[in-house]
Amino acid sequence: MQSFLQRMASLLVALSVMVPYSFAGEVAHIESAVSQAQTQGSGRLNFWGLHVYDATLYRSSVKDSPEFALDIQYQKSFKGAAIAGRTADEMKNIGIPEAQASAWGKELAAVLPNIESGQSLTAVYTPKQGTIFFHDGKKIAQIAGVDFSKAFFGIWLDSKTSVPKLRAELLGKGCPPTLISGAC
Repeated sequence: MQSFLQRMASLLVALSVMVPYSFAGEVAHIESAVSQAQTQGSGRLNFWGLHVYDATLYRSSVKDSPEFALDIQYQKSFKGAAIAGRTADEMKNIGIPEAQASAWGKELAAVLPNIESGQSLTAVYTPKQGTIFFHDGKKIAQIAGVDFSKAFFGIWLDSKTSVPKLRAELLGKGCPPTLISGAC
């Protein structure tokens, strides 16, 4: 019995040492683009009682840094085309003209992969590069332009979002990024 307890204790120690490293690896793609990235807020999207995804907003701890990232950990599987279509619809809901939202939706449909439960999509904004997309930490696409970035991130962070509770959770006690709102 003592041997079993010793093995269990060793396993628990090994797991506790591994956890920080696995977390660090999960956000390395964010940290490479957002200087001194830290969590601003996180929340969960439920739709009709179903847990769809968890989202986390990362901001730089450097004062006035414009870079930020939104990481979405999916709990349901979706086709990339369905995610792109929903993205275009949500852009229209915050006031993007239908023709522009549809064009961006088509562009996203060409690059977004099918997502399985447990996988992530991350979007990182940097002023010089626009929006960079990652699937499970691997870069899959980049879309230049402030207008696209503002519309895309506005889905979650604009005051006209269809998910105000999630917006509040993502922002925590902070302000939206300057891309979304020039003042707090």
